[in-house]
Amino acid sequence: MNTIFITVYLLGFAAVAGMTFAFFFRSMGEVFKEVNKPKQPYKVPAPHPEMEGVQYGEELLVFKKPELQDDE
Repeated sequence: MNTIFITVYLLGFAAVAGMTFAFFFRSMGEVFKEVNKPKQPYKVPAPHPEMEGVQYGEELLVFKKPELQDDE
């Protein structure tokens, strides 16, 4: 009876090890296919929808806090 349990255990272990290897092999194949695909050009979006068309360095709005004068 003990021999049957050991045999079933070893068969189960071999099946799990085989499935693990197959999963690993298939996953790595998908990764290699993805790496070999040509890269699509990436357009960087504007940081905010209202910033479309604004050039770098263009001044939009300036707020300067007025200095308070002390009446002494």
